[in-house]
Amino acid sequence: MINKNNEDLTRLSGEIDDIVFRNENTGYAVLTLDVGGEPVTVVGEMGNVEKGESLDVYGRFVTHPRFGEQFAAEVCERSLPETTAAIQKYLSSGVIKGIKHTMAKKIVETFGEKTLEILENEPEKLAEIKGINLKSARQFSKDFKDTFAARSLMIYLSKLGVASVYSVRAWKLWGTFAQEYIEKNPYMLCCDDVDLDFAACDDIASKLGIDAKSRSRIASGITYILKQNADAGHTCLPLKTLERISCEFLKIDSELFSTVLEEEISDENLFYYYKKKVPYVSLKCYFTAEDYISRRLSIMAGISFDTGIDYSDIIDIDEEENGITYESKQREAINLALSKGFLVLTGGPGTGKTTTLNAMISLFEQQAKAVMIAAPTGRAAKRISDLTGFDAKTIHRMLEVGHAKDGKLVFVHNEKNQLDCDVMIVDEMSMVDALLFEALLRALPISSKLILVGDSDQLPSVGAGNVLRDIIESGVMPVIRLTEIFRQARESAIIMNAHKIVNGEMIDLTDKSRDFFFIQRLEFGALQNLVVDLCKERLPKAYDYDPIQNIQVISPTRKGVAGTVELNKRLQQELNPPSAGRSEVKGYIYTFRKGDKVMQTKNDYDIIWTKKTGDVSESGSGIFNGDIGIITNVNKVLKTLTIDFDGREAVYNEAMLDNIDLAYAITVHKSQGCEFDAVILTVFGGFDKLYYRNLLYTAVTRAKKLLIIAGSSKRVEFMINNDKRSIRYTCLKEMLRNEDGTDE
Repeated sequence: MINKNNEDLTRLSGEIDDIVFRNENTGYAVLTLDVGGEPVTVVGEMGNVEKGESLDVYGRFVTHPRFGEQFAAEVCERSLPETTAAIQKYLSSGVIKGIKHTMAKKIVETFGEKTLEILENEPEKLAEIKGINLKSARQFSKDFKDTFAARSLMIYLSKLGVASVYSVRAWKLWGTFAQEYIEKNPYMLCCDDVDLDFAACDDIASKLGIDAKSRSRIASGITYILKQNADAGHTCLPLKTLERISCEFLKIDSELFSTVLEEEISDENLFYYYKKKVPYVSLKCYFTAEDYISRRLSIMAGISFDTGIDYSDIIDIDEEENGITYESKQREAINLALSKGFLVLTGGPGTGKTTTLNAMISLFEQQAKAVMIAAPTGRAAKRISDLTGFDAKTIHRMLEVGHAKDGKLVFVHNEKNQLDCDVMIVDEMSMVDALLFEALLRALPISSKLILVGDSDQLPSVGAGNVLRDIIESGVMPVIRLTEIFRQARESAIIMNAHKIVNGEMIDLTDKSRDFFFIQRLEFGALQNLVVDLCKERLPKAYDYDPIQNIQVISPTRKGVAGTVELNKRLQQELNPPSAGRSEVKGYIYTFRKGDKVMQTKNDYDIIWTKKTGDVSESGSGIFNGDIGIITNVNKVLKTLTIDFDGREAVYNEAMLDNIDLAYAITVHKSQGCEFDAVILTVFGGFDKLYYRNLLYTAVTRAKKLLIIAGSSKRVEFMINNDKRSIRYTCLKEMLRNEDGTDE
């Protein structure tokens, strides 16, 4: 929310003389404003402004190091041009499709200062002008009214203190009805497509005189709480927990909560599911996802019957041709894949999952099966491609992102346009959340074989759900768990210690003979200095590792003295410091520079990327949570960054900076699905609930060649002994077990 009445804000009034830059999606613009005959450069989120419009902008003058003084607008109020010159400039700008400079001049010469009034109320008169027929005149009028409505919405919301970026989103979503909808229920601005904070909606509602106990507020508040918990991984909440949180957050009593909740359940905006007669509440999207997954897997389990054919002879031939001897569990998994084609393959590092997978893929292809390999992230897809030699794609790329008739982004492949696939193999399944797995199953032919591969001891997905663990514990799919650690893997202290950790055994922190090291540092300053020294000097010299490409710092937490935020700031200062010739753009937390390592923190299907391989260029859309890239260009004037995500280049404007973080240091959760040559894991102080066994296990297994744990040995011991996994509320396991979900 922005308050234009803030005494620190300056007001400027003038006419738009030129548009230097504009982003249609976010409303960010750079323009020249004629203020009493003086040109002023104005930057900020001002929506789809056009030449000739009159603006009142509220903000502050800032000094750009290269381009001098600019006015950074925080609030923008617009009005139509009034003089004939301004009207002609406005129409010449292309604001109305079909009206160019010459035609704009004719119209203004004919109607003068009444031009816009004629355009809105008496478009038939435009047909009097040579070159304009009645049909075109009416279309010009319609386009003008639509533009006028968009401008009106911007003005309306700006007076309520709402930034232009949210106005643009609301207009795209609801069009000419936007203001009407918002006046009736400002909490609609909380929806995913607009994403205004609930507190900001509360402030708007207060200004509009909407009762704090209105159904719209209570319903939106309950939904907001469920969404916040979905961000923490929960697809549902126990009713009692939801009631307690809602009553505290919304300052209401239980009776009002129950009344509104029952209405939302009745309207099928929210759903109940009963687990052992205890009611849980879900948002519609998560209830639908888990319900679909459970029904679809149950159907596949029913039709994926075991042929009973013993493929031992074929496996023997494969062993001989490839010089491999599979252990009994591997043979069982390969045989089951060929005979039934419906299973979960799980196991820790060094137990032969990839070798087993290679055999499955090779034998499927010998049977002329169309095999597809999917992974949840780009790095995970690249890793499995490198290990198996078979092409793998991210689930998002496999399903393809397209636009529905209403303009919303959807997956191209779904139940009506399914993938051409006989066998679907999903790697790193522990990272796949409920919504993504639902989308994949919808695009999968019912007769396809399905093989899920993952380590169930690792952390669950960043998105809501605990899909792999729920599937394993439900018993709906056969599970082959590989446990034998192969001889070559036993030579790695990383792998051997990972298995000790997951089994609750203390590891030897004094052994520095192989690829696993512990260095004690009990003070934050000393710890931070050690991390910097390892990244900047010691590891590059000893192993020829590049600090950006080969080394990754990982922490259990984002916050605190040893959290990723503080570590990132220090590492950036040392590895990519500011300099006279290096451009930078300031975000909310970080300042970004060319050469910085960054990570996307939220799925964004709208981001357009391009990729060039030799002479071949391709483009697509979508950069996803966890994608890591390098900033290759910074435009200080437009406040844009060009980021290279493993060959895919995307341009980020200022409004998009909230969705990227520096990635010199990342959390363990964000490291899932990735492997790095060298990992430096900081284990220091912090909340006990953030330091537990399978988080340590996940962090350790991110290292391919070298792992250094820096911090407190007592904290490491605490993590190994703390087997209290984070609770994730889901309904999938019970649904898969065919529990009826009713209260009877």
